Amino acid sequence: MSLVIPMYNERDGLEMLFASIDNALSGRAIAYEVVCIDDGSSDDTFSALVDIGDKRIRAFRLSRNYGKEIALSAGLDLVRGDVVIPMDADLQEPPELIPVMLDKWEQGFDVVVAVRRSRQADGFVKAASAKFFYKFFNSVSASKIPENAGDFRLLDRHVVDVLRQMPERNRFMKGLLSWPGFRYEQIEFDRPERYCGQSKWKPIKLLGLAVDGLTSFSTLPLRMASILGGCMSMGTLAYGLFVVSKRLLWGDPVQGYASLMASMLFLGGVQLLALGIVGEYIGRIYIETKRRPLYVVMDSNDNNVVYKNE
Repeated sequence: MSLVIPMYNERDGLEMLFASIDNALSGRAIAYEVVCIDDGSSDDTFSALVDIGDKRIRAFRLSRNYGKEIALSAGLDLVRGDVVIPMDADLQEPPELIPVMLDKWEQGFDVVVAVRRSRQADGFVKAASAKFFYKFFNSVSASKIPENAGDFRLLDRHVVDVLRQMPERNRFMKGLLSWPGFRYEQIEFDRPERYCGQSKWKPIKLLGLAVDGLTSFSTLPLRMASILGGCMSMGTLAYGLFVVSKRLLWGDPVQGYASLMASMLFLGGVQLLALGIVGEYIGRIYIETKRRPLYVVMDSNDNNVVYKNE
C-alpha cells in the first residue's frame, strides 16, 4: 500500500502524523510506504522527513511551490503500491479510516471515497458555497464528484495507472480522481479539527480551483455565452424593428439618449464577458500546448525499498 501525502510547511505535525498512521495500521499485516511530497515548503519539512530515518517514508522535495493539485499528481506518479491512498498531513482525514478502506478494497471495490457527514464546522458561507459548487458542477459535468469529499480515498492500482495517463496542466484533482469510474464505494466520517498549523486554502485560491474545475470538465460557460449573445441579438433586432416601425407609421421622432447609452453599455459588457470566457479556455489551450513538465523534483531520500509494517 502507498500513502500519498502532499506537504507544505507541515514540520510541526509530522511526529503526530506518522504516529497516527502507525497506530491505525498496527493490526494489519500489510507492507506500506508513505510517499511525502514537499511542495516547496519554506520551513524544514523535507529535512525533518529525512531525519526521521524510517525507510518506509519516501520523501521528495519539489523545486518550488506548485500547489497541492500538482503535488498530489507527483505523488501518484511515484507510488509503487498495489493500492494507493492520498491524504492530507493535517490529520483532518483520520488514518483510522484506512483499515476500513482496505476492507472495502478486499471486498472488490476499486475506489473507496471518504465523505464528510456535514460541513457545520466550516461556517455558513464556506459550507453554502461548497454545496452550491458541488450541485452546479455535477449538473454541468459528465464526470460527477461526490459531495463533501476531498482527495482522501482508496484507489486500486489500475485506477492510478489510468490517472497517470492524464497529461493536462490545469488539474482539478477531485474531478480527475472521479473520472475513471470503476467499482465505487463510499464511507462517511466526522472531520476532526486540524492538529496544528493553518489551512493553506485562501478564498481566492478556492475560487480559482472552482474555475479550473468548471473549465476542465465542462464547456457550459462557452455555451451560456453563445446563448446569451443570441438572445441579446434577437432582442436588439426586435427593438430596432420597433423603433423603425414607430417612426414610419406614426412619425414619432427617435428619442431616448439615456436608454440608447444604457443599451450600448449593457451590450458592451455582455461582449466583454463573452470574450473573457473565451479567453479563459484559450489560455488553457495555450498552457497545454507548451508541454512543460508538471513539476521538478529537486531532492529525495528514495531508497527503493518497501518495508513491511512490524
